[in-house]
Amino acid sequence: MADTRNVTEFIFLGLSPNRDVQKVCFVIFLLLYTAVVLGNLLIVLTVMTSRSLGSPMYFFLSHLSFVEICYCSTTAPKLISDLLAERKAISFWGCMTQLSFVHLFGGTEIFLLTVMAYDRYAAICKPLHYTAIMNRQVCAVLAGVAWAGGVVHSLAQVLLIFRLPFCGPNVIDHYFCDLLPLLKLACSDTFFIGLLIVANGGTLSVISFIVLVASYVVILLHLRNRSSEGRCKALSTCGSHIAVVTLFFGPCIFIYLRTSTTLPADRMVAVFYTVITPLLNPVIYSFRNGEVKKAMRRLWIRTMKLDEK
Repeated sequence: MADTRNVTEFIFLGLSPNRDVQKVCFVIFLLLYTAVVLGNLLIVLTVMTSRSLGSPMYFFLSHLSFVEICYCSTTAPKLISDLLAERKAISFWGCMTQLSFVHLFGGTEIFLLTVMAYDRYAAICKPLHYTAIMNRQVCAVLAGVAWAGGVVHSLAQVLLIFRLPFCGPNVIDHYFCDLLPLLKLACSDTFFIGLLIVANGGTLSVISFIVLVASYVVILLHLRNRSSEGRCKALSTCGSHIAVVTLFFGPCIFIYLRTSTTLPADRMVAVFYTVITPLLNPVIYSFRNGEVKKAMRRLWIRTMKLDEK
């Protein structure tokens, strides 16, 4: 096997070669990234400081918001800085680090969304036993399992890529280090590695998506026996969850269910699940939620009082 150190850095092609387009994109993505960080950070702080948001749903929501900040931060800052750079380079080890964190936080988000679906199932279908089923210890364990699942998923993906020889060329047709663009640069047959990547990434996304959809179908069927008021409240909550699940899993399945084929649309699809979806999370989950908005107002009032003192 050739020495992977033959390539010491990679060059990104970025989103567009046009300098004027890059300048416009710089402003847009800087604003989007700022909104992602501030919006999700507001959710984390609101849940942490509000006694009224002590239920498991908000516990997992705060974890999801933290993951969204980290997930977006693995790609957006580099993308933003590269939009003003003449040479969009990243070291080999920097590339492997970015790849590992992308799949760490992406994998963790997949497992967190699955856990949140289970929480909604327990709350709606087992209301009398909900507090016993989803006690604090269980919530902590489920959150730990989600993070552990993300770590295992990330290690598996990175180890598959790390073993490949890269001896040139070193130009990545993307704006961050991801699996399929790196596979195209390897100096060996990557068919089997591509299958393993699909098994770990694409299949995980498909199976998780099917499980999530099935769980929400069960929940919706169970709601037929509820009062109209209870049905509307549960449908509102589940609708938000289903929207986030669809927006996140759709692009992931599109990207990672292919072995070694890359498409021109991949970069735009990647922008959607690395930047747009983390931005929509606060809007879909929280800013439409009356309890969260009340807690945010109380947090704002307390902050203003502290400033006056």
